[in-house]
Amino acid sequence: MNSLFTAAVAGLSAGGAYAILGVCAIFTYRLVAVVNFTGAAIGAAGTFVMVGLFELGVPLLVSAILGIAAGAVAGVAIGMVMTTWFANANASTKAAVTAALLVGIIAVGLRLTGGQHPHYFPELIPGSAFRLAGVEVTWAAVTTLVLAVVFTVVTEQFLARTRTGLQLRALSQRPMAAELIGIRVRLLALGVWAVTGAVTAFALMIIAPLRSPDFASLSLLVVPALAAALIGAFVSFRAALLGGVMIGLLEGGVSAIDFIGQYRSTVPFIVILAVLLWSQRGARWDEAR
Repeated sequence: MNSLFTAAVAGLSAGGAYAILGVCAIFTYRLVAVVNFTGAAIGAAGTFVMVGLFELGVPLLVSAILGIAAGAVAGVAIGMVMTTWFANANASTKAAVTAALLVGIIAVGLRLTGGQHPHYFPELIPGSAFRLAGVEVTWAAVTTLVLAVVFTVVTEQFLARTRTGLQLRALSQRPMAAELIGIRVRLLALGVWAVTGAVTAFALMIIAPLRSPDFASLSLLVVPALAAALIGAFVSFRAALLGGVMIGLLEGGVSAIDFIGQYRSTVPFIVILAVLLWSQRGARWDEAR
C-alpha cells in the first residue's frame, strides 16, 4: 500500500502537466472552436528547441526561454493554417485537420530530432520540495500543480472580467458578427494559439525528463490532455484541472502494480471511454425503458 501511495504521489508532476494541457485544450476549443490534436506536438517542438540549444552549450535558462518562444511560434504557425484556410469550417473538419497536422508534425519532428535517438532532457526545476507521508514531492510536481491552478484561475478571470476576454468570447460565439463590429478576429485567434503554445511548451519541459526521450512520445501526450478536457466537457477549466491531476495520480498508482504497471499509458484511454459512456447514460437508459 505504501508503494502504491508513493507511486501515486510520483504521478503529481505528470498530473499537473496533464491539467495544464487539458486547460489549454479547453481554452483553444472555447475561443477558436478547435479540438486541437496538435497541442502536445506544439509543446514538444518548443521542448526540443530547448534541448537542442542546451546540447549546443546555451545556458539552460536561456534555452528554456527560447524554447517557450518557439512553442508560441509553432502555435501561431498552426493557428495561421487554421485561420487562413479553415476559419469557416465546422468543428469536425477542424478536428480532422489538426489530427492530420499531428501526424505530419510527428513525422517531421522525428526526422529533425533523430527519430528514436535518445536525448538528454535537463531538469528545468530540480530538487525536492517537501515530504508527504514519507514521500518526496519534487519542485517539478509543485510547479506544475501551481501553474495549472494559476493558469486556470487567470484564464477564468481574464475571460470574465476584461475587455479582451469579452472580445474573445464574442470571437468564439459569433466570429462573423465580431469581425463586422471591428474586433480583430484573426489577431485574437493567433494570440490564443501563441499563448497555448508557450504554456504547453513550458509544461512539457518540466515533465520531459520523466517521459520517453523522443518527439513522438511527447506529442502523444495529447491523449491525456484531451481526456482531462473531456472530463471538463470542453467547458469547465476547473474540472479539466482536477481531471488532469486525477489521471496523473492514476497513472502513478497503476505503475506500482506489477501485473498491470506496463499498461499505465492506457489510463487516459480508459478515462476517455468511461467519460463517454457516462455521458451517454441518459440515452441508454431511455432506450432500455
